[in-house]
Amino acid sequence: MEYNINELAKLAGLSARTLRYYDAFGLLSPHRNHSNGYRVYTSSEADRLQQILFYRELGMPLEEIKTVLTSDGNDRLTALEGHLTALRKKKAQLESLVATVEKTIAAAKGEIIMNDPEKFEGFKKKMIGDNETKYGKEAREKYGRKAIDASNAHVLSWTQAQYDRAQALSNELNACLKAAFEQGDPIGSLRDPGGELAQKACALHKEWLCLYRNDYSKQAHLELAQTYVDDPRFKAYYDAVAPGCAQFLRDALFVYCK
Repeated sequence: MEYNINELAKLAGLSARTLRYYDAFGLLSPHRNHSNGYRVYTSSEADRLQQILFYRELGMPLEEIKTVLTSDGNDRLTALEGHLTALRKKKAQLESLVATVEKTIAAAKGEIIMNDPEKFEGFKKKMIGDNETKYGKEAREKYGRKAIDASNAHVLSWTQAQYDRAQALSNELNACLKAAFEQGDPIGSLRDPGGELAQKACALHKEWLCLYRNDYSKQAHLELAQTYVDDPRFKAYYDAVAPGCAQFLRDALFVYCK
């Protein structure tokens, strides 16, 4: 079978613009029909497009999809297995949330009595699952499986008050950090990471950290602080509070811990 761009787009439920983008990206290119010179897609390209859409559903970025499709079979299988694991975790998170909603409905009808830990179990599991998806692999490589499993178990044991505090603490921390960062002159030469407000932000940061782990140490706190400068994801998060805030927080935490 041969398809022009509009026919394949309709078949796959995509726009022709998307297929043109895949072509420009080097992900999926049509062939030129020798008889008439038109650019067409064959069944081989249709198979490749099916794989692309499959990987997209797994949450893979296009650059990674391109790498996987041009790699050997072993690398492709490894990528698939990794994303299958992530999908199963997401499935477990959704099932936990569904169970929480079902229990809540039953409790509202007076059919069961729902204790406080049950009310938040699904949300806590989703929080853990999201963190595992984003940072789980590297966190285990850095801190060890035992430490991360212990941290996850600690979060699951949260009381309602701890859960509520965790939800509010990030906003409180960021507001305090922003206020500390904005002290001084406009170009920041008078900003003091050892100042009272900056150190208050550090104390909030310690409280936040202790919510997630029951084995606090200054060394671990310092290592985490350094990632706010070294890791682009964390740096982007704190620099969104105010440009340069990630390094300011790192410096403040170094004062706080030492």
